[in-house]
Amino acid sequence: MGASDNIISGVIPPGGLRLDKAVAEASGLSRERVKALLGEGRVAIGGVRAANASAKPPAGVAFTISIPEAAPSYAVAQDIPLVVVYEDEALIVVDKPAGMVVHPAAGNADGTLVNALLHHCRGQLSGIGGVARPGIVHRIDKDTSGLLIVAKTDVAHEGLAKQFADHSIVRAYKCVTAGLPVPVAGTVRGAIARSSHDRKKMALVEDGRGKHAVTHYRTLAALEGAALVECRLETGRTHQVRVHLASIGHPLLGDPVYGRTPSKLRPLLGRLGFQRQALHAAELGFIHPVSGKAHHFTSTTPVDMRELIVELCAEGQDAKIKALL
Repeated sequence: MGASDNIISGVIPPGGLRLDKAVAEASGLSRERVKALLGEGRVAIGGVRAANASAKPPAGVAFTISIPEAAPSYAVAQDIPLVVVYEDEALIVVDKPAGMVVHPAAGNADGTLVNALLHHCRGQLSGIGGVARPGIVHRIDKDTSGLLIVAKTDVAHEGLAKQFADHSIVRAYKCVTAGLPVPVAGTVRGAIARSSHDRKKMALVEDGRGKHAVTHYRTLAALEGAALVECRLETGRTHQVRVHLASIGHPLLGDPVYGRTPSKLRPLLGRLGFQRQALHAAELGFIHPVSGKAHHFTSTTPVDMRELIVELCAEGQDAKIKALL
């Protein structure tokens, strides 16, 4: 145990719980974090070091946990401006601009949302899995704009991850499709996996090979050669909206991977300099993993997409369309 370790002490609660669950409940740490600390020999029950997560200690027995200082993240903190929609001690909701990568990776070692959050949240990250880093529980593509929630603590990370796993998170996207979907509203179901022909792409695959994916869509407005569409996600697979809409013959305008912009619309996109998929994460709702309070946020359609949509409006349509953005 190090001199800088943080010591948490308490007593085992009643209920005949497993050791990992009992200590997590009493300490406020996540269960996964407690399991890791047990494995490192940092939990003592009645003064005796404990290691068996499934043991059931009697209620009222004292425990101590020695938590090491969170290790520094491998990513570098960078002073990059962020649009913060909501923030508290457990989590942060940001409105990500198009063009920003969420997580450092090969080819994008810096300039990412994680780099920005490490600077913005400096001194506030209690450690996700023992590392002082923001907890990324979901991602949106580099060239997709909109709302993203990030955990600051292990407990928040675990709680949010459970909501994403049980599909209780509310997520709605606004997008511009090539052509008008028929029917104008519906549900696209289809398993998604890495394409066997191009490893950089995702693809619809036969059931049993990929991950189950469901997208509910509705057309908000018919445009000139295009449509303004809202997609609500029941699942959250990589490139889900892009793959599903392309599969019904209506890829996103500007999407360089899953569709071609109709020839008659290419001059417009060129004139506007619109060089990304027309996709915006416009709505995000969840239950706060600590307070239990319901939160719901919306994000205005960004300027580049607004300009594109307005240019695609038929005469006299502008006012109605702008009200949807």
